Amino acid sequence: MIAEKFHPDLGGVAVSAKRTYESLTRLGVKVDVVVWSRYLQPGEIAQDRNVYRLGLFRNWDLTMIHTLNLLESLHERFKYDVIWGHYLFPAGFLTVWFAQLQGLKSVVSARGNDLDRGVFPPGDFARLRWTLENASLLTAVSADLGKKIGLVCGREDVTILKNAVDTDIFAPSLTSQKRQELKAELGIETNELVLCFSGELRAKKGQDFLLSALSQVRKQRPACLLIIGEIRPAQESILATYKMQHPEDYERVIITQHISDSQQVAKYLQLCDLFLLPSIWEGLPNALLEAMACGCCCLASDAGGIPEIIDRGVDGFMLSKSKLQYLGTAILEFLELDRKTVDKVKIASRDRILTEFSLKAEQVRLERLLVDVIS
Repeated sequence: MIAEKFHPDLGGVAVSAKRTYESLTRLGVKVDVVVWSRYLQPGEIAQDRNVYRLGLFRNWDLTMIHTLNLLESLHERFKYDVIWGHYLFPAGFLTVWFAQLQGLKSVVSARGNDLDRGVFPPGDFARLRWTLENASLLTAVSADLGKKIGLVCGREDVTILKNAVDTDIFAPSLTSQKRQELKAELGIETNELVLCFSGELRAKKGQDFLLSALSQVRKQRPACLLIIGEIRPAQESILATYKMQHPEDYERVIITQHISDSQQVAKYLQLCDLFLLPSIWEGLPNALLEAMACGCCCLASDAGGIPEIIDRGVDGFMLSKSKLQYLGTAILEFLELDRKTVDKVKIASRDRILTEFSLKAEQVRLERLLVDVIS
């Protein structure tokens, strides 16, 4: 497997790469992982059992050549049958290139924004299309993404391999007392509405809309925004501007910083009154699946594969990605719902995950995929 990121790196790609690795291993497949790292010296290789991390050079040409050299060395030792690329570029491209050089089968897994980044400037559209046209097998996390892949390369054989979540870890489990204790530890006041976001907050995830919505809601009632994760460094200036313009509201933005312990993430999710994901574009977000598995009420945009997760008004709520400026209004409308309706949605949200997005369901799909690629 060649992956752009791998646990404990940040983001959904890292989470899904590790989960796919573990699922394949449970199926009896021997998997080695090659992943790049900004924390190693250029060209340095650090091995942790089956995971090989490569230090990035300043230029991608050197990095890719160095990666191919490592892949060749590993293939000589282990005689691979299939190369898996987790993310379209550079992982997917190198997967197909190396597989064709060695006469191997290739699987390329599209995750979401990797396609968008390749289609629109300054992406490399020609390299993207070549990768999609020449992969032995293509997977996409959503039907929406599969359709877009078809538009780029004309293929109709894209396998939909949905993200999944560990429903034993991400499950409603906190007692009322423990919930209050956790709120106190985070500085959440007892009368505050807890709005929640999980992951690495940045522009594509709707950072501006979240902050604006917090200010609008706080004009009506006490509220805080709990960010289970961190803000991407390049986006911290937006938060600094918000602090100057809305100092009192800024004080109610609570940031946990990155949490590698999934069980702790699950506990914090259970503090939410409403989970928010106003993404501008998406694949099939892990954070939303985790929140729903915890029985959270969720309000998300209809970007990417989100409509394939949420049945509007049944197991969650959606706001058009072209109307995210009305996120605050949508939150206030949610607050007008009666408790019986909210509880019904919470139950339905977890049931949806148990039915379609469990690890067991993903493993069944992976097993079918392996049969397809080998045959």
